[in-house]
Amino acid sequence: MEEAAAAAELESLQIDILRRISALESSILPESSSPSLPEDESQTVSRLSAILRSGGVKDFSFKRVAPDYYDWPLESRRDVLGASSVDHLGKSIVLVNTQASSNVLDCSDRNNSKYYVVVVQYTARFNADAVKNFLYTLNEGKIPKKRFNLRLAPEETSIELTGFEHNAVTCVGMKTSIPVILDEAIAKLKPDFFWLGGGEIDLKLGVRTSEFLDFVKPFVVPCS
Repeated sequence: MEEAAAAAELESLQIDILRRISALESSILPESSSPSLPEDESQTVSRLSAILRSGGVKDFSFKRVAPDYYDWPLESRRDVLGASSVDHLGKSIVLVNTQASSNVLDCSDRNNSKYYVVVVQYTARFNADAVKNFLYTLNEGKIPKKRFNLRLAPEETSIELTGFEHNAVTCVGMKTSIPVILDEAIAKLKPDFFWLGGGEIDLKLGVRTSEFLDFVKPFVVPCS
């Protein structure tokens, strides 16, 4: 009887230890170790989630925000998204090379594309000259520097190319495969999880930077 009681007590102790280990593991795992989706999952969320998963991206999150989100200060946006800092808030903008040669009409050559999507921080000021110099060097000086003049694309062009409205643009699931340029400042953020547009005006996408880099394969350029 004593042996049975001792065995039962030992088993109970082992179960308790395992439970504590499990709780400890859960507490130290990243909060976004699996995709987080809004309760009112839309077709956009479903489509982009499938694209991300198929590209090997596991650590991402979609969050629905209020209609007046863009009237809020960056600190309030940071708080509602649970971002690590205001520097972790990014946006995707479509640029057009207004001085591209007449034979450059689309995005078939990512080194010399008519259009680019640049992902920058809200806290940063985009430096178009930095991208101009990068593209000139990328093409080994074979294309005159005057042939690179990146400007904000007209809104209707942006919508046509990406399929997303203003304030909804994201570089995931675009209608056109536009080359992406990621500001180096975002690539250096710690922790490496940042936020950008999610395909709808009131939808935001948070993603692990390292996985974003592997999937999107952007040019990483110091452009702010």
